[in-house]
Amino acid sequence: MENYMKKNQKGFTLIELLVVIAIIGILASML
Repeated sequence: MENYMKKNQKGFTLIELLVVIAIIGILASML
């Protein structure tokens, strides 16, 4: 489990990328 976490930190997964895009979109619409 620990090795998986370290390995996963190197690159974004597709879900993480979608979450980041969604947050940026929400913040951009608030401005």
